[in-house]
This record gives sequence, structure tokens and C-alpha cells, in this order.
Amino acid sequence: MARIFSGIQPSGELHIGNYLGAVKNWVALQHTAESIFCIVDYHAIIAAYEPAQLRIRRHEMALGLLAAGIDPTVSTLFVQSDVPEHTELAWIFNTVTPLGELERQTQFKDKSQRMESVSAGLLNYPILQAADILLYRADRVPVGEDQLQHLELSRVIARRWNAEFAADEAYFPEPQPVLTPTRRIMGLDGQSKMSKSMGNTIGLLETREAIWAKLRPAVTDPKRIKKTDPGTPEVCNIYHLHKAFSPPETVEHVAVQCSTAGWGCIDCKKVLAESMETELVPIRSRAAALREDPARVQSALDAGADKCRALARETIRGVRERMGFDG
Repeated sequence: MARIFSGIQPSGELHIGNYLGAVKNWVALQHTAESIFCIVDYHAIIAAYEPAQLRIRRHEMALGLLAAGIDPTVSTLFVQSDVPEHTELAWIFNTVTPLGELERQTQFKDKSQRMESVSAGLLNYPILQAADILLYRADRVPVGEDQLQHLELSRVIARRWNAEFAADEAYFPEPQPVLTPTRRIMGLDGQSKMSKSMGNTIGLLETREAIWAKLRPAVTDPKRIKKTDPGTPEVCNIYHLHKAFSPPETVEHVAVQCSTAGWGCIDCKKVLAESMETELVPIRSRAAALREDPARVQSALDAGADKCRALARETIRGVRERMGFDG
């Protein structure tokens, strides 16, 4: 059976960009392959943070993932820092990764240009990501389009390490991407990817009233000034959210009403809000039940960490043997 690995930073409560861009796909994939999902807290400490908040955010992220449908009886959910072999393998991969490969990473170039002081952690982020994946010898990785370059580097690292230490057996697989059906979710500002740091998100567990308060002023087709102006659905972020949340017949109706000025933008947003409620109410209900029994969340994480530590020790044992560290 194929093995899937994917990770998410503990930013706290999930938002609909996380859900549509990754988690909804994980929920479906967990029934098709052996699946390991990780809350990557080592990645989260590259930026400034409060230790007490990190603990809260990890728990909130785990709760959100379970509420969204990650089933710990079917897949494995754990916290990265509970398995120390992640950082051991990352150091080993540092020794076979050329500096130029890291400096060419688009995300590093974009983020470092906005920083006064650039940490080595930001540069080495993709190496730790490769270690996360290859520690479990995963062959499939659900990713968004913005992570494809990092995944390609994971394949390069696997290839380089294998060539140097395990040429006859290809010890590490070269993991292949599984792109989510909803590939890029724009924020409510219509200008940038949905992100908590940009303040343009809708939380997965927000109330109906809170969601509407954010949807109502959300940016739509910028050329549609008056209600009587026909719109262009393909350039409207609300229309793309309809494609994620509404049934096909509703999506088709929305496109017609928008392009003929049959509806105003508020009418379109009201229909979207109803479609979102249909999908999000069961998730909010499961989250409420988990808040009443937080031990269930920790139990799932503990069981996941136990399983992953065993897998990680096995991989590292093989790495150490092939690199001359045994005995």
C-alpha cells in the first residue's frame, strides 16, 4: 500500500483556506492509502513566537483536524517534536544538500527579502521538510502548488543520499505530489493567498454570524460597480468559493446570475453562506464535542507519536548502518 505524508503548521484554529487547500483532501485520501499527518511545530519556530501560545496552537490545530474528519482509527496524527528523529535526519540531509539549491527556493527568496535578519532556519526549512517526508519513506505527498518546488528538492535530496550511501537499493523513495482539487484559495481581500498573517481568512469553526460579517464586505469582481453591471465569475473570489462549497447546479446558477446581472454580489454571498453552513455545521459540532473531552485529542496525538517513533527509529537505524555510524 502507498504511504502518504503531509504536514501543517500549528497556526491555531484552521481556516477555510487550510481546509479546502489541504485538509479536505487528507480526509478523502486517508481511506485510500496508509496516511500520516503531522503538526509541524519545529517549522513554526522559524518566526518569533510565544512558547505558551505554541502549546495552545498545537492543541487547537489537532482539535480542528479531528473535527474536520481526520480519523485516528484510520490514519495517524502526531506532533513533529514528539519524534526527535526528524531533526536528526534533517542534519544528515544538510550534508548532502548544496547551498545553491536552498538559495534558489522561491519561498526563501520571497520571505528573506522582507526580513532584516534572515535565520538559517528559513534557509534550511526545505531540508527539514524533506526529513519529515523521507523519515517515513512516504511515496506520495498531498501538497498545494506553492509547495511543489520544496517537494522537488525532497526528491533531489533522496536521490543524492541514495547515490552516496544506498545506490544499489534506493533506500529512500522519491515522493510524488498529490495535488488537491482546490489548488489555491484566495483571501477575502481578493489579492493574496488566504493567510492568518494577512487577516483575510474565515475560521473553520467560526459561527454563522461571524462568517457572514466577513463575507458581506469581501472583495468580488472589481469591475462590477453597480448591481446592474454584468460580472465575470471567473475573476471573482466568491465564485471560486462557490465551486468549493456549493453543489454543481448552484455553481452553474451563480455563474448565470452573475454574468447577466440577475443577482447583486450580496445575493451571491448569501447563497454561498448557506452552502458553507451545510458543510461546516457538522465540523463545528464535532469540535464542540472534542472541547468537552480534550483527553480524546491528546490520546490521538499520543497514539500517533508512538507509531511514528517506531517507524522513525527503523528508518534511522537503516540510515546509520549505511553511513557507518553503527557499532
